[in-house]
Amino acid sequence: MTVNDGDTIKIEYVGKLDDGTIFDASEQNGEPLTFTVGSGQVIKGFDEGVKGMEIGEERELTIEPENAYGQYNPNLVQTVQKEMFPQDAEIEEGMMFLCGLNDGRQVPARIATIKEKEVTIDFNPPLAGKTLYFSIKLLEIVE
Repeated sequence: MTVNDGDTIKIEYVGKLDDGTIFDASEQNGEPLTFTVGSGQVIKGFDEGVKGMEIGEERELTIEPENAYGQYNPNLVQTVQKEMFPQDAEIEEGMMFLCGLNDGRQVPARIATIKEKEVTIDFNPPLAGKTLYFSIKLLEIVE
């Protein structure tokens, strides 16, 4: 039995960057990753990379940015006045937060730089523009 679109599977994985830094791993989350193949629950390259696997099989995936979180977009970086943040907010560079949009949605953002009167906010996903390397093992195809 091999993995196909529509199958719900459980996998163990370790995700690394070019320099070998681990950015995510199933053991950090305490349990295997469970998702339905082809449903859009995971990045496209990961979805495609598990197809055809058999239970117990291990595989190495290299996922380019266009099949992961996209290319880094400098247009998604904005500088705002520091006063836009609540006075008692403790903000620091690298900090992630949810930013409210005019339509009520919230999107994740990262504080890139803080100056005396301005804060630069980056709305790119943290892994945008990066090639991702995964070591995966298929544990189960859920019936």
